[in-house]
Amino acid sequence: MLRALTAIFFFALPSIQSAVPTKFAPLQFAKDGTFQISILEDLHFGENAWDTWGPEQDVNSVAVINRVLNAESPDLVVLNGDLITGDNAFLENSTVYIDKIVAPLVDRSLTWASTYGNHDSAYNLSREAILAREHRWPNSRTEQMVFGREAGVSNYYLPVHGSDDESSTGAPELLLWFFDSRGGYYYQELDTAGNVIAQPNWVDVGVVDWFKKTNEELVKKYHKNIPSLVFVHIPTNASLAAQTEIGINAYREPGINDDYTLAQQGEGWCADGSDASTCTYGGQDVPFMKALVNTPGVLAVFSGHDHGDTWCYKWDSLISGMTVEGNGVNLCFGQHSGYGGYGSWIRGSRQVLVSEEKLKKKVIDSWIRLESGGVVGSVSLNATYGEDKYPETPDLLSSCPTCSYTLDS
Repeated sequence: MLRALTAIFFFALPSIQSAVPTKFAPLQFAKDGTFQISILEDLHFGENAWDTWGPEQDVNSVAVINRVLNAESPDLVVLNGDLITGDNAFLENSTVYIDKIVAPLVDRSLTWASTYGNHDSAYNLSREAILAREHRWPNSRTEQMVFGREAGVSNYYLPVHGSDDESSTGAPELLLWFFDSRGGYYYQELDTAGNVIAQPNWVDVGVVDWFKKTNEELVKKYHKNIPSLVFVHIPTNASLAAQTEIGINAYREPGINDDYTLAQQGEGWCADGSDASTCTYGGQDVPFMKALVNTPGVLAVFSGHDHGDTWCYKWDSLISGMTVEGNGVNLCFGQHSGYGGYGSWIRGSRQVLVSEEKLKKKVIDSWIRLESGGVVGSVSLNATYGEDKYPETPDLLSSCPTCSYTLDS
């Protein structure tokens, strides 16, 4: 059975030469003034590669990707962390799973951009190696703009140009920011006792400084604050505070809320930066949260990591226990896309639709496309989001991914 599954899986892999076009143009709104993003997160390829269960999960995950992309027509796919379960990776072939992940995208001539998650760093798997593997494909837009041991890898931004900017040389209409929240373990490093060394699980302050400086330069260059979307695998403490101190309303913030309490940046670390087992949260994401709310134009932050949470929350107040006050930025989770990783919730992909007209009013539309073909959690992230009422999202499991459900229209 394992040999058959493996043969089928590798047979489906495209060659690099099949990636068309060989070089992608800058990102741009379509002629109808829209730009759509499909977010795939927590795919967790490569689990239990030594038995039948693991490869079967990878086959199932590829099926999810195909079902989503058969139903949607994104201009960009975002792989929002935990592409590979590095804990189970073999040093010799740990990045081969990238080819399996992107095969459905390459087949459709789609382009993608990645953030890396805590499971993308392990003793036998490095983020740098994942990036190098991605760069074998011309479809990849993943970059590294900040360097250094503590920076992580997937920190960069991508401009999206207007539909009428034929040369893609004018001011971008939208910025997409990607941040590396790190986590996992340092590649091929052991301490004096022979144990793997934990990597911090928050956006490093050096990256925050790069973000602020780079954004300031863009504002100066284009003489305006550019609307922005942020992608980072591990959510900030603001999401946890919203969940536990305010509460997620099933009708006003529709989505699954089963990961209670959720895991945030800085979880399991002490304020002094040590990862002692006695500490629960060190507050290291405060600089990042401050940068997000103090940067005009940031409309939404999209995270994964917590497989059982799929809601969006408008952070527009000072939540009890926090020192950073929200400014109305939307904090969103996607949908667990892969069959690897914990949880049996139905798999799927958050969709983000930005239109040039609605962007003028700081409005974004979003929904979750399920592996069943249905849609849940359709919302308008507008000025009254958090007050408007929506259908409750059913808490579905993947025991029957192709079954019919009563879902959003």
